[in-house]
Amino acid sequence: MRILVIGGGGREHALIWKLSQSPHTKRLYCAPGNAGIADRAECINLKPTDLDGLANFASNEKVDLTVVGPEAPLIAGVVDRFEARGLPIFGPATDPSRLEGSKAFAKELMVKYGIPTGEYRRCESADEAHAAVRDHFRRHGAGSGVVIKADGIAAGKGVCVVDTEEQALSEVDRMMVQRAFGEAGDVVVVEERLVGQELSLMAITDGETVIPMLPAQDHKRIFDNDGGPNTGGMGAYTPVSFATPELIQQAVDQVLKPAVSAIRDLGIPYKGVLYAGLMVTADGLKTLEFNCRFGDPETQAILPLLDTDLVELLMSAVNCALDTQAVKWKREAAVCVVAAS
Repeated sequence: MRILVIGGGGREHALIWKLSQSPHTKRLYCAPGNAGIADRAECINLKPTDLDGLANFASNEKVDLTVVGPEAPLIAGVVDRFEARGLPIFGPATDPSRLEGSKAFAKELMVKYGIPTGEYRRCESADEAHAAVRDHFRRHGAGSGVVIKADGIAAGKGVCVVDTEEQALSEVDRMMVQRAFGEAGDVVVVEERLVGQELSLMAITDGETVIPMLPAQDHKRIFDNDGGPNTGGMGAYTPVSFATPELIQQAVDQVLKPAVSAIRDLGIPYKGVLYAGLMVTADGLKTLEFNCRFGDPETQAILPLLDTDLVELLMSAVNCALDTQAVKWKREAAVCVVAAS
């Protein structure tokens, strides 16, 4: 098979590395790729959001499967573009991708379908967000903290966890007045700050069957000991000691399966990876967010432990045949440490 991976970071390097191990893989391409990826795949000078360029390349080169790494091309509609031309591609269409493309849409869907999550307010202006922040601290107390989220995509940096009302008001202004994330901050979500152990759980789905991957814990704060602001991710490891088989099954039953069903109710089956950011709190399991693609850096820790052919797994999802797959994992551990300037 000829396989194209869209993206050019550590996640895509991990995907290329794993896909290269399959006997089904005959040729690997990556757009745009990077220097490390070039050891295993031909790097193509196309941006992940050049939808027509990518589709033309896949058609001309007779690519048998395209795998999407980043969220931006998914939200821009790369899957719709490929499927309209009969090109096999692994990832959700534009409408389901709103799970990641809009934090407010995701929260509204969670509430509607009974998926456990924290309380929130959707705010369309700085004044509305200021009022929501003040109301939160009035009801929960000065030490409660709050989370401010840009509604749109912001390269993993649009979520700010703050301790005080003053910090929260300043963060609202940074997003909505100073436009730190551009139009991604046109709407913000003011959300209850949940306390507990964070957990990343990805699943592969064809819109019916949901197969969970190994749980991972991702570390987002920039400094040691979970200090400083959130980043796109500083590292991850798997397995996670507190993520028992019972907890994972609970997450599948209460979070992942209801989300897949909710998207199916919109009329477009979710085919791809559904990533649930979870918090294990004193009040039980809560959902922080959904992503519509392989998480990064979690993928770099999880894929080395996959003991099933990744090409077969992804093609089963594309062809709506995941119920025929039995996924095996190595009984080992893996860690990814991000080196950042």
